[in-house]
Amino acid sequence: MKVWVDQHLCTGDGLCVDLCPSVFVLEDGISYVRSPGASAPFLGGPSGPVAVPDGLVDAVLDAAEECPAECIFVD
Repeated sequence: MKVWVDQHLCTGDGLCVDLCPSVFVLEDGISYVRSPGASAPFLGGPSGPVAVPDGLVDAVLDAAEECPAECIFVD
């Protein structure tokens, strides 16, 4: 499974970071994804999806479901 965030839709609520800080990060009020354990780079958009480790699948799905901007996409 891979996940990415559409920064044009993101409203910076930060729920994704609260639910899965290993994958999501807020930078200047906008959510990005990162590979778990990596400090950078922060990836965005459909050209920058991140592979989700098995142990974080439920947290990423919860973040996508709870996102008020509906900007988190799971492939």
